[in-house]
Amino acid sequence: MFGKMTKRLIVAALMLAFALPGLGHAAPADWPAVIKFGFIPTEGAADSAKRAKPIADKLEAVLGVKVEVFTASDYNGIITAMANKHIDFAYFGPKSYIEAAEKANAEALVLELDQDGQPGYTGIIIARKDSGITTMEQAKGKTFAFTDPNSTSGFLVPNVIFARDMKVDPKAYFKEVRFSGSHGASILAVKNNSIDVAATNDIDLNRMIQKGSVAMDEFVILTKSDLIPGAPMTARKDLPASLKAAFAGALLQINDDPEALNILQNGGYAHTNDKNYDIIRYMNRLKKQLDKQ
Repeated sequence: MFGKMTKRLIVAALMLAFALPGLGHAAPADWPAVIKFGFIPTEGAADSAKRAKPIADKLEAVLGVKVEVFTASDYNGIITAMANKHIDFAYFGPKSYIEAAEKANAEALVLELDQDGQPGYTGIIIARKDSGITTMEQAKGKTFAFTDPNSTSGFLVPNVIFARDMKVDPKAYFKEVRFSGSHGASILAVKNNSIDVAATNDIDLNRMIQKGSVAMDEFVILTKSDLIPGAPMTARKDLPASLKAAFAGALLQINDDPEALNILQNGGYAHTNDKNYDIIRYMNRLKKQLDKQ
């Protein structure tokens, strides 16, 4: 299921189990002294940094190496940071990952599970429940928000829905189209009536609900996508194989840490590989083809 490369990483992780620095040994000489970990701002930079803390803590405890977390104002900032080797590992969305695989030598190691343990999430388009908008047809002529051009559920997936399923151009269909910068910002914009309709996803909406920022009964879901592969945790391909295997193994240990999972607001992690994101590459190609029609 996972391919030869992932199987090799699993074997390497097992071989490292008795030699990890966290178990009282020095880090291998070819590992960096400090691991730099980038996070795309799905909720905004401050919230992303807060949610990254249990991951950084787990990596430091298991690997025995200091971990520094970096965020950026947009998704492209993290892609660029990896391309310039300013960060070693990164949390991407599926679309930003395939961009990073092409431009920044990124390699998917593990993916994020939702709170039900599913290896993915669902793109949704939402409106306020009291807005009178209950269908995408009723959203015509309203204001609409994408999140970021490199977002999967906040840009790529809704664009495919508009072009393939609805046969519309969002710039002509809506009164105004803007970018919010993050899923959290889009959700709050709908809640606060500063935008009528927005593209986001179920996992980030659930996170906002659990934080108490919004309530589910404030929204109506106008449409939803098929399951999207879970957001990947990635490494630069040029990093030592032993470090990548140890990184993946450390993240899998979070699955047995309820306190960390509560902060992360997910169901843990599972092994993945690059091929699992070919569906996103297909959607990218489809969007480009539909844009030309």
